[in-house]
Amino acid sequence: MATARPNPRGAKTRRAAPREAARGAAHVASARAVLRAEAAAVRTLVDRIDPSFAEAVELLLACRGRVVVTGMGKSGFIAQKLSATLASTGTPSLYLHPAEALHGDLGRVVRDDLLLALSNSGATAELLRLLPWVRRIGARIVALTGDRASPLARAADLVLDMGAIDEACPMGLAPTASTLALLALGDALAMTVLANRSFGREDYAVLHPAGALGSSVRRVAEVMRRGARNPVVSEWAPLSRAVAVMTRGPRPPGATSVVGKSGLLAGIFTDGDLRRLVERGHTDFSVPVGGVCGRQPKTVRPDQLVREAAQILKLAQVDQLPVVDPEGRPVGLLDIQDVLAERF
Repeated sequence: MATARPNPRGAKTRRAAPREAARGAAHVASARAVLRAEAAAVRTLVDRIDPSFAEAVELLLACRGRVVVTGMGKSGFIAQKLSATLASTGTPSLYLHPAEALHGDLGRVVRDDLLLALSNSGATAELLRLLPWVRRIGARIVALTGDRASPLARAADLVLDMGAIDEACPMGLAPTASTLALLALGDALAMTVLANRSFGREDYAVLHPAGALGSSVRRVAEVMRRGARNPVVSEWAPLSRAVAVMTRGPRPPGATSVVGKSGLLAGIFTDGDLRRLVERGHTDFSVPVGGVCGRQPKTVRPDQLVREAAQILKLAQVDQLPVVDPEGRPVGLLDIQDVLAERF
């Protein structure tokens, strides 16, 4: 009788499983330790917000130039993010690479600017070489650092001190918790400045026109059809004339506003109206359009939000809305295709 051969592969798998489980548990523990260290670094900043922070906020609010943010290495990446956050929330800002600044980019800095210099150690050589030249230009300097006694702190007009931070790196070397602390402190600074500016959602949207928020605050006047793309006929015009104007040109709207003698909106005639007439056997295109158009149509104003107009289109189950001025004259036509192009 043949003896069963052992399954080396299966045995190996069974022996390795406990080791793999232990290794996986170690990975999870390591990740949690990193997150605890970084969370602790941010928590320590809460008690370090002092009058110096308030003074820094006032300096940013009073800055007549731009807030120039600089940093090297990992701090440089945080500096770029801080500059982008400031710029997108109403504070003109740019990022300045400290090494490139010494080779001509220093020309981006003017006397009315404010320099935010980021360095956990406060001893970054490139930053220290830059500061005397910034001082010579006349711009003021605010240091964000983890060492109040550092050369950077001594060279600055104002210091935001994060204090000593233990890195989450197993070797205690790679910038991890310190960069997160810089990021959080920069966000606190930018958001406090924002809270003290006259800068609302619409201002924010203007700086983010390609985003969903930018679309949400667009006005009807920005997307409506106007001029030759806004068909308008007299209510005494023959139906044939109405059909001609609402179907001409590229991307015709398939509708025309109908006005009375005074030029005020009297109604709207759409391709849906035309289809229903034909279905009822109405083939006389010489009749005045005013007798067959829709009366008292839903309308919008040029200054209304597109999102409001989109809701009106949806509730009324129509594809076009005449856009009228305060007197009731049609100044544009809003087509559902134009609204859909705005992602509503």
